[in-house]
Amino acid sequence: METLLHLVSLTASKLLHFSGLSDDRKALKTTKMEEKALEVYDVIRSIRDPEKPNTLEELDVVTESCVEVRDLGDEEFLIIIKFSPTVPHCSLATLIGLCLQVKLERCLPFKHKLEIYISEGTHSTEEDIVCVVT
Repeated sequence: METLLHLVSLTASKLLHFSGLSDDRKALKTTKMEEKALEVYDVIRSIRDPEKPNTLEELDVVTESCVEVRDLGDEEFLIIIKFSPTVPHCSLATLIGLCLQVKLERCLPFKHKLEIYISEGTHSTEEDIVCVVT
């Protein structure tokens, strides 16, 4: 009986695989995460730089590729942002990170957790700043 159940289970999983149904679910989940990432990016791209009259998007401090969203289940998401200050000695990188955090906490309509980092190698004191922001 156990062998029969194993064979049925194996056959069902192969049918799902070859029919493409299992891939469709993965693709749907990926699309949902991409949509959430774009939603997050739309919120943060218009934040103004503290020193310049430009937005973070215009200065390439944030880009679409710097936003990652992961599903935590129960309609909760983990948002990971890796921003790049304009210069390695940017004195306002901490403020930029905090602006990102506050704007997202105020504007996102879904449950989320935030992790905000400075892109590796883009700031002279990136480790200290990450400790303050996250």
